[in-house]
Amino acid sequence: MKRHTTDIVVVGSGPGGYAAAFYAADMGKSVVLVEKAELGGVCLNRGCIPSKALLNVAHTIEDAQASENRGLTFSKPKIDLKKMRSWKNGIVEKLQGGVEQLAKMRKVTIIQGRGYFESSTELRVETQKGNEMVEFGKAIIATGSRPAMPAAFDLGNPRIMTSTEALEIEEIPENLLVVGAGYIGMELGTVYAALGSKVTMVEAMDTILLGADRDLVRPILKYAEAHFETLKVSHKVTKMETKGKKIKVGIQGPNDKKAKSYEFDRVLVSVGRTANSNDLGLENTGVKTDDRGFVKIDNTQKTDDANIYAIGDIAGGLLLAHKASKEARVAVENIMGQPSTFDNITIPAVCFTHPEIAWAGLTESEAKEKGIKVKVSKYPWTANGRALSFDATNGYTKLILHPETHRVLGGGIVGQGAGELIGEITFAIEMGANAEDLALTVHPHPTLSETVMEVAEAFYGHATHIVSKNQS
Repeated sequence: MKRHTTDIVVVGSGPGGYAAAFYAADMGKSVVLVEKAELGGVCLNRGCIPSKALLNVAHTIEDAQASENRGLTFSKPKIDLKKMRSWKNGIVEKLQGGVEQLAKMRKVTIIQGRGYFESSTELRVETQKGNEMVEFGKAIIATGSRPAMPAAFDLGNPRIMTSTEALEIEEIPENLLVVGAGYIGMELGTVYAALGSKVTMVEAMDTILLGADRDLVRPILKYAEAHFETLKVSHKVTKMETKGKKIKVGIQGPNDKKAKSYEFDRVLVSVGRTANSNDLGLENTGVKTDDRGFVKIDNTQKTDDANIYAIGDIAGGLLLAHKASKEARVAVENIMGQPSTFDNITIPAVCFTHPEIAWAGLTESEAKEKGIKVKVSKYPWTANGRALSFDATNGYTKLILHPETHRVLGGGIVGQGAGELIGEITFAIEMGANAEDLALTVHPHPTLSETVMEVAEAFYGHATHIVSKNQS
């Protein structure tokens, strides 16, 4: 059996795993990176990157359709699914190659295989050529999560998809049911609707994109109602069964005495994610998991085993790639003996719908629930010249401020490029900036970023392009 001895072994090569491996190597540690599938994890291969590539296709189709108002008329797009998949996969392969090259440059040893803890200091890796043993000083678990599939929906029928299968775009179904109106459901529903599917979306809660303020969600809701065949909130799927080449689905609303039956060509189930903590050999270590399978950690990312840390989706909380990357640094710094904790760190959230929506820090809804007094300032994009040039006037920018100090506690943006703009508000929260700091910062004109300056100016009652009441 081939044996390795290393300072740190990282199990999983997603945005958290490879970030941890690279940072540890940069800090002078010997590192072994174990990955059972493709380098880059779910985000690069079956999540963030391929979905954004397909969303770009969807937005291109939608922008072409909307260009008639600008004096431009395009013919109906011809969709070559094989070429589209090849283009999408090419992006993924290029990024995979980049991760591999960066690992080589840092002298990080990559072992392709499934990791299994034999003890708190040994990891067995099952590779195609046989087992390899890694003896380590510290370990970082970054095995991520997978799409949840409720047993009642798991018929073994390929027409019932998770995000993994949906991203392959094997066909454009005439009728598609999307179960769940969170990030994944909304994004992939947008893609398939733009490609020509009649999309029905069912959400058990009374709103879409739970966690975001409802006023921010409103433009996305309006888009969904216009572009999806049907959007049913406060509805639940009671059962699924195969009926020939269709999936027969029972859907029940709050006023229905019994479920009504519908038939769909395909179904996308996007009701959450499950931790990849099973069959890791954690029972041979001191690592503990909660009742949902997520690894328990403290604020240094350390598990109940002093030698083992956990980061990213496997550690629960917000299942976001950039959170995993930050946790990677916290874990490595603690292994290096540097004090570092994942406390009071602002993690922005983005959903790449049409329009995009992004938020960070305290939301208005959360403030109300917790009884926290705040002041809110909003700036409509109808007053922004750049937004007008994009036909993107359905957006706006919002700040959540401390009522006395005017410190930025949170903020949200809905509109084109919201994911690019939210970083400025996140930075303001982390730096303890107040509304005046944003108002006094000169922003280039004409840009959408001006809305961050002017929403702060509006709070003080002197925004140039709107008449606003002084709220300070």
